[in-house]
Amino acid sequence: MRVSSTDQNEDRQRVALDAKGIPSRNIFTDRQSGKDFHRPQYRRMVKKLHEGDLLYILSIDRLGRNYKEIQEQWRVITKEKSADICVIDMPLLDTRRARDLMGTFIADLVLQILSFVAENERSNIKERQAQGIAAAKARGVRFGRPPKPLPENYSLVYQQWLEGKISGSAAARECDMALSSFLYKAEVYGKGKLP
Repeated sequence: MRVSSTDQNEDRQRVALDAKGIPSRNIFTDRQSGKDFHRPQYRRMVKKLHEGDLLYILSIDRLGRNYKEIQEQWRVITKEKSADICVIDMPLLDTRRARDLMGTFIADLVLQILSFVAENERSNIKERQAQGIAAAKARGVRFGRPPKPLPENYSLVYQQWLEGKISGSAAARECDMALSSFLYKAEVYGKGKLP
């Protein structure tokens, strides 16, 4: 099973695997992007695969979202490991069925199409995300943690630092902040962009 982030839910995949009678000890779950196959649980699962084993995945995009790597991993599992793969929501992608030339051709064709669709969807997701972020920024939405308010003594300390009466390190200590934070705030404060 794979979900792209820790806040996503893998229940739909778990239900499908439970329906196939797969014991929980044989379910490997990664919570990260499908852009590549450098996923710890995926790698652990591939190491455990033996000839004659059967890998179930709900859909090809749960395997990954990189066209070339999906093709390569399919080859590794079916040819090098001699294991079978069953994509639950696409019965044509079940290596146990139709092992003749026509069946293999159709399965390879479907795999290529679905791999392309999975990677294309990843590209579309990234593009929509970038557009959403740009639109939000244009509306004035700020991302990240809200900035800490300046300490009450900042104006006085800033002025002393500006006049050379105290060093940057001393000013930062007076304001109870890191030197880099003090200097950054001083630059912005000097431009009149901080209260």
